[in-house]
Amino acid sequence: MEAGIHPKSIVILDFGGQYAHLIANRVRRLGAFSEIRPPETPVSQLKDAAGIILSGGPQSVYETGSPQADPAILQLGIPVLGLCYGHQWLAHALGGTVKPAIVKEYGHTDVTVVATDTPLFHKLPECQSVWMSHGDEIAVLPPGFRTVASSADCANAAMADDARRIYGIQFHIEVTHTPHGMEILKRFVGLCDHAAWSVESFAAHVGADVKTRVGDRKVFMLVSGGVDSTVAFTLLSETLGPDRVQGLLVDTGLMRKDEVRQIQSALARLKLPNLHVEDASLLFLDRLQHAYDPEEKRRIIGDTFIDVQRTVSERMGLRMEDGWMLGQGTIYPDTIETGGTKHADHIKTHHNRVEAIARMIERGLVIEPVKELYKDEVRMLGEELGLPHDLVWRHPFPGPGLGVRILCAKEPVPVTYPDDATKAKTEAFLAEHAAIPLPVLTVGVQGDGRTYRHPLAVFSGTSPAGNADALALARSVPNAYRQFSRVVLCTSHDRMPATPFVFTGSGAITRERADLLREADAVVDAEMRAAGLYNDIWQFPVVILPFGLAIGGQSIVLRPIRSTDAMTADALPLGDELLQRITQRLLGLKHGDFSIDMVFHDLTSKPPATIEWE
Repeated sequence: MEAGIHPKSIVILDFGGQYAHLIANRVRRLGAFSEIRPPETPVSQLKDAAGIILSGGPQSVYETGSPQADPAILQLGIPVLGLCYGHQWLAHALGGTVKPAIVKEYGHTDVTVVATDTPLFHKLPECQSVWMSHGDEIAVLPPGFRTVASSADCANAAMADDARRIYGIQFHIEVTHTPHGMEILKRFVGLCDHAAWSVESFAAHVGADVKTRVGDRKVFMLVSGGVDSTVAFTLLSETLGPDRVQGLLVDTGLMRKDEVRQIQSALARLKLPNLHVEDASLLFLDRLQHAYDPEEKRRIIGDTFIDVQRTVSERMGLRMEDGWMLGQGTIYPDTIETGGTKHADHIKTHHNRVEAIARMIERGLVIEPVKELYKDEVRMLGEELGLPHDLVWRHPFPGPGLGVRILCAKEPVPVTYPDDATKAKTEAFLAEHAAIPLPVLTVGVQGDGRTYRHPLAVFSGTSPAGNADALALARSVPNAYRQFSRVVLCTSHDRMPATPFVFTGSGAITRERADLLREADAVVDAEMRAAGLYNDIWQFPVVILPFGLAIGGQSIVLRPIRSTDAMTADALPLGDELLQRITQRLLGLKHGDFSIDMVFHDLTSKPPATIEWE
């Protein structure tokens, strides 16, 4: 086949979104060969495929310039499955009608299967919890299709043309939040005459690719100490030999408490001797002192990493022109959220995807051995490489470190409304629930597109069920009120403060704010381990907000989540006793002119929120 498409593979056409590689990962887990291609792939290159899956995407199928596939793929006689945008594209391409939904669904939704005899849903429960993320819906089915499943707000949540083996599903079956999703996908894969795939030789497969890309060059590897970069560093060292790989750990001043020492100790136990540690904390903090926008902070951090790498490589005589490459631990969600595929929306720029890195990638000077993998696959690879279990399953930590957990703002950010009616409706809701918008913005992902909106705070004294009430609001509010992408429960105060929030100083990243957050993060980590919950939590960002109730006051957000792949995540409610113990310890923390006087618990899943606040 042309363009390297493997015969009898299940081809995922990537319409952008957040999900194409997750679908490919899930198909591989089911033992089928899979690969990803752009939707514009000519039908002549797809004629030997075992099946085609059309992924989700952030755009609307009826808009000019939206990604489109060749409708001729539907005449190939092979099974086709459309998910989310792909579901809508099928209807649009085959004569149905797609229009904006009256209610846009993001997150958990219940659907009812009304056609249990169709192969993908046969003998599955008639009522299912699924994961939705869409702003459009199919209003009229195309000829030859019937409705398979519906939700309260989406009449055609799934459709089928069994005779042609063409299926469309509005919800995401590839995420763990759809409990029967893998069974539905397994049944579709079973309809395809596919080639087999095995994960047993995964490390060898990736290693062979590394040898081809690197050739006879050497690699200068940026090591953060997290799972991704450690696995990448180990793989490069084992594949190329330790004499051809030099590690660089940069102390940015944005690491967790005692992190540099712990990383050095862990890598020494792994017998990876070629590691240089560079203290560049003063440089990073100096450059960040006037940065407020999250994208600007990420750009500064990424550019400074490269500047430090260049300085150290020159000092050590490791020049690109002498046969050195730059190594990074980038994984696929980093690329997706940066908008690194043709039709993906830009959620947030990963520090490994700033402009300087992009130019180096174009010149073939960067090697990223795990860039096609999700976190669960990276961990699987790490175990195949013999890395210690506690290191492989360590909580993820973002490359920019605390730089994206220290929110910055000079002054309160007011809520804005598109019209008076929306304002009146929203303010009535806020009054009913005694809720208040927090005066900062945070990054979210709704309908596979980026949002930058306010968190909404609720209080236990006006929400008697506490976490349960807040969880329910976290599911419903971002769907119904577009000004908010998160819901947080205040754990330090049972009622809304009577006075306005106070912003102190510049509200930017400073050594004092970073040190205060380091102490707060250490408190949370210790409490999680003491409670025996560390292994039940996939990641626990601790975020500091630039306001409090008095001069010097700061607020802390607790963000424990469960996930497997970082593409979707469930907020993890903590018990009242544990929450109060953590809250009381945090309220006693001070550093310099700053102290913690408010604490919040983020109960919003991804989507509509992202895992990190920035």
